[in-house]
Parts: sequence; C-alpha cells; structure tokens
Amino acid sequence: MQTRTIFNTPIVSGFFRVIFKTLTCLIRWRIVGVKPVEKKYVLIAAPHTSNWDFPTMMVVAFVLGLDPHWVGKHTLFPKGILGVVMRWLGGIGIDRRTAHNTVDQMVAEYTARDELMVLIAPEGTRSKVENWKAGFYHIAVGAGVPIYLGFLDTKTRTTGIAKAFYPTGDYEKDIAEIKSFYKDKVGFNPEMA
Repeated sequence: MQTRTIFNTPIVSGFFRVIFKTLTCLIRWRIVGVKPVEKKYVLIAAPHTSNWDFPTMMVVAFVLGLDPHWVGKHTLFPKGILGVVMRWLGGIGIDRRTAHNTVDQMVAEYTARDELMVLIAPEGTRSKVENWKAGFYHIAVGAGVPIYLGFLDTKTRTTGIAKAFYPTGDYEKDIAEIKSFYKDKVGFNPEMA
C-alpha cells in the first residue's frame, strides 16, 4: 500500500507540477531525467551547499512525478494533526532511542512497503565536509535497492536525476564511482563543496 503524500495527492501534485514547470522555464533552468522505473530506491542529492538545495529537489520531484520521503527524528511526528501533516509532506520518523540504528529502521521501512523512495543528502550538512556520511549507501545495500544520483549544477542551470547506481557492497570502490559523477557539479555555494 502506498502512503498518501503531497507528491501523490492528485489535484495538489498536478497543480504544483504545472506551477514548477512554468517557474523553471521562466528562470531558465532545465530539469533532466525521468522517473525511475523501480518502485523502491534511494535518491541522493548533491552537492548540498545551500538552503536552496531542498526546495530545488522538491521542484524536481513534482516535475518528474516522484514521491520522495525524508527521514526525521520521531519527535517531529507526534500524534494528532502535526504528525499527519509531517507524514503527508513525506516524512518518516526514526526512533533513535531504540537499539536499532537508523540504517536498520530504514531497511525495515523498505521491507514493509511496496513503494518507497527516500531522498538523502550524503554530505549530511550544508557545511564543507571531507567525507560523505555512509548511511544512504548502507540503507541501499541492506534494502537491496539502487541509488539514483540526483543533482543540481548552477554552472549549467540544470537539476534532475541521472543514472541509477547499483551498489556492489564494496563501499570504497562504489563511493569513488558515485563521487566521480558529482566532480563537475557546482552548488549554490561552491566554496562549501
């Protein structure tokens, strides 16, 4: 069963799709790629250097017809209307008080659902980092799903989804190959890359 979110609510998602297609044309950006055929996958988004990265990927999601989910602490999802709204916006609560870590909890989410795409920024922060966080990779390996490479590039005014990457389990080799795709992509704040 698919969970109802803002991205798959028919009238709402159709309205935003038209608005964002028009807006991206007006500001002369291009959205490239197509909706993945897989029903379950991890979508990473890089480079992550600005507060504009998240809204940019949400525009991509609406235009390409994606249904992205994101991960947050369970306290963001209280009982009542606020929790309902957060889930409708695509949120998935992770309880960090349990013995199961985030990767295990996300693998369980993939196992329990017929369809699931989780959007993750591998840098984990907008600040400059030397190494990406490996959680997205371990979630994909544990769930047996591909990693799609979402990106934005201010140099070419292009954003979207590129190829699927199928992890082999060799983290060092795979992460080097994934990062090579992003080497020429320029974020909103290039000095933070």
